[in-house]
Amino acid sequence: MQIPEPQAEHRWLQQLVGEWSIECECKMGPDHPPMKTTGQEVVRSLGGLWVIGEGSGDTPDGGSCDSVMTLGYDPQAKRFVGSYIASVMTHFWPYLGSLDESRKILTLDSEGPNFSGDGTMAKYQDIIEIVTPDHRTLTARVQVEDGTWQQFMTAHYRRK
Repeated sequence: MQIPEPQAEHRWLQQLVGEWSIECECKMGPDHPPMKTTGQEVVRSLGGLWVIGEGSGDTPDGGSCDSVMTLGYDPQAKRFVGSYIASVMTHFWPYLGSLDESRKILTLDSEGPNFSGDGTMAKYQDIIEIVTPDHRTLTARVQVEDGTWQQFMTAHYRRK
């Protein structure tokens, strides 16, 4: 088996590698004030083809959360692929994503439990934007019933 050579998309992911401090603001509902949390993440490369981010931090209710995000690029499908899991949820979040034309914004699509708690599923997006080599953001949003997207979280990652 021949090991694949990293492509431009794999190299794009490598800019996420490093140690990061996180400041996050999230809204737990439309009538709730924004809540702030902090954390850290260490992102490592796996063979130049994948990145694995291991995060930890506090939650809006004062607890703690550990998470793992994987990201790669599938040249056959011409899509970014990955996953997200966290210690505060049981849902496995698979990702399919694409870069915008500026090559600064990676939009990751997924599906998960609706915030309403009624057992239905909703479409979600995690959007990674490279602001500078030492600053990136992660914005999370959900598609609501009328088809519009509602942002519920923004995190700023700053390289340590």
